[in-house]
Formats: sequence, C-alpha cells, structure tokens
Amino acid sequence: MYSPSEDPVFSRTALLLGDDVMAAIGNARVLLFGVGGVGSWCAEGLVRSGITHITLVDSDCVSTTNINRQLMATSRTVGQVKVEALRERLLEINPNAEITAVRRVYSAETASSFGMEGYDYIIDAIDSLKEKSDLILRATRTPAVFFSSMGAALKVDPQGVKVAEFWNVRGCPLGAAIRKKYKQNHTYPGHKFRCVYDEEVLENRGAAVAADSSNSEWDGRKAQINGTTAHITAIFGMTLCGLVIDDIRRKVLQQAQKG
Repeated sequence: MYSPSEDPVFSRTALLLGDDVMAAIGNARVLLFGVGGVGSWCAEGLVRSGITHITLVDSDCVSTTNINRQLMATSRTVGQVKVEALRERLLEINPNAEITAVRRVYSAETASSFGMEGYDYIIDAIDSLKEKSDLILRATRTPAVFFSSMGAALKVDPQGVKVAEFWNVRGCPLGAAIRKKYKQNHTYPGHKFRCVYDEEVLENRGAAVAADSSNSEWDGRKAQINGTTAHITAIFGMTLCGLVIDDIRRKVLQQAQKG
C-alpha cells in the first residue's frame, strides 16, 4: 500500500512532522467543495503535504477571468472542466494519489450524492450564499472535521488574513449574511467550526468585465463580480490546507501522549 512517509517526494515534510503524522496524512480522506481561487490552492497544498485521498467538487469550466488567481487556470486550460484540469495538475505532483473529480453543483438537492459521512475532512471553498449556508449545516452534522472559507474578494493586504470560529468572524459581509440567515431561520450548524477570513473590504476601481458566475462574491446584498488578487486567494487556500494538516498532526501527538 502506498504511503507518503516512504516517498522521497515528501521527505522534507516527513523530516518535520515524522512518519506517524505522515502516515495519518496519507490515510485522511478530504472532500473539497469549490476549486476556484481559494479551493485550487488548498488542493495543491494538501497534495504537496501528502494527502492522497481527495475529492474535488465543482461544476465550472476554466475561463480567461480565472487566470489571475486560480491554480490550474492558464491559457492552455481555458474551456476545460476545472476539476479535471486540477486533477491532472495534482497527479503530476503525486501520481500515486487518488484524486476524484466530480463535476457537479453543490445544492440542497445534490447534497446527499457526495457521501459526506465517508470523509475525515470537509472543506468549503464555494462562494454562493445559499449553497454555502446549506453546506455548512449539513457538513457540521457529519463526523468530519469541517473548515470554511469566507469571502476572499476585495482584499490586498496579506497581513489581514485570519482564522476564527464562525460566530467570532467579524468584518466579513459573507459571514455576516450567513449568520443573519441562520438566526432568521432559527437553524444553526451542528457544531462549532473554524473559518478563514479577512476584515479588509475595498472598493472595485476598474470596469466590470463580462459576467462569470464562478467569479461572484457576496457583498451582503447580492451576488456580484468583485475584484480579486492571486496572493490573497492563495493565502486563504493554503491556510485551509494548514488547518487540515495541523489538525492531523495534533491528533497524532495527542494519541501518542495517551500511550
């Protein structure tokens, strides 16, 4: 059976984390919703860290407007299915990884088709208010550890990216809209979970380009096209990756301490 702890590709990571942690990373099963500006970088970080079982969920194709920030988006991949283009990229990093590409929209109607109960980690990197709100409710009612990305658009300062428990997220219009929705409906997540967010909210200064649903963010009132930068979306994605890897590491160390 393949193990990243025995693969020279991951020798530098194993040197830091140890073989037991690397074995746990290799056995973890991750379900990632959304492979855009945040999710694509998260997937890259996970596979480079030794995650070998990952399912990518997204319905979109690569567009020219994705190239400024999405990992697999290049002039060559425009028009390709995002999850397929990203899967090809990830298998170039680790041909032994099991990368499942699912081209499907997440919604309340399709939620049961993803088998969320079979994963150790579920990561939310989608930007639709309605679908994100539903995913949070369902994912937090599974045994999986859940992490979520709040809005990553309209930001430039890399020093502002933070991690907090969902109810403690401040300054994020998307987070505020989701909390308001839950309070109005008297429906709440199954348990607490951490989010990546940033309080900076700048104004769009350039002319709008052709509408592209995959590039929309929530501004607290409606979905709209908002400006994005590669470094911020990448930091969000890599932070989500780091939360997964650190959670695995901590659990292995805690288990070892228990004897």
